[in-house]
Amino acid sequence: MIRRIGKNLGLSTADAPAASHDLERDGFTVLRGVLSPAEVLSLTAEVTAAFAQYEPERDRRDRAEFRYEMLNRGPLSQAAVGHPRILQVIEPLLADDCHVIANTAWNNPPDFGGGPWHCDAGPHVPRPAEVAWDDRIPYPVFAIGAHLLLRDCTAFDGPTAVVPGSHRSGRLAPAEHVHDPQLTYDGRPPALLEGAAGDVALFVSDAWHRGTPANGGAGRLFLQVHYARRDIAQRLRTTAEVNQLSPAAIDRAVTPRQRTLVGLHDPLFYDG
Repeated sequence: MIRRIGKNLGLSTADAPAASHDLERDGFTVLRGVLSPAEVLSLTAEVTAAFAQYEPERDRRDRAEFRYEMLNRGPLSQAAVGHPRILQVIEPLLADDCHVIANTAWNNPPDFGGGPWHCDAGPHVPRPAEVAWDDRIPYPVFAIGAHLLLRDCTAFDGPTAVVPGSHRSGRLAPAEHVHDPQLTYDGRPPALLEGAAGDVALFVSDAWHRGTPANGGAGRLFLQVHYARRDIAQRLRTTAEVNQLSPAAIDRAVTPRQRTLVGLHDPLFYDG
């Protein structure tokens, strides 16, 4: 656990919620009953309206299933990302000045096909398989994903699966097993992040996770939020849309490396 000391970071000795320890140790946790039925109903209406009002964005084959920057598109989404029960769990790991780097609404259909095992970012501390982590050092967490469930999500609806402890591996999921539903790490099998509407599933960005195929259910409807340490840049919009450059500086950045060097990055995990 960490805390902010002025402009720097230090270890925290304060008590933290059990869910914070779950995230640090296992890479995931589920908070039950965070949103009330009335809040779920209102937030669902706001999310549904965003799908109707805004066209699908960016170049992905499944782009019709999501809408970006929801906190810009509705007050209820903005309020939800700051729910105290979420913040009290993530702040001991990311510090109390952590911020939202991406905020996307998802509406996966009943025939949602799932996807491969992946990390949203990182691994932030890459290392060889033969180098064990020293457990005397708290494992650093740089970004955490949250799924605010707006519909019950059972094994039939295609919930996210996480391989417990994989965020501590320092590696990506083995390339030859990215489609293996029984992928394990350190002998631990995948866990399904099932929940009821109003629950919030949290997972560390480095953890191996995937959307699982729906099988006779209703699909998934949830508000996704990615929180990160202050040092990590926001991805609510692409750097082509929002940057700190003058038009002349942009014109001078001709090669791909010149563009990334001045901060013009192609969209990746959080921004599409």
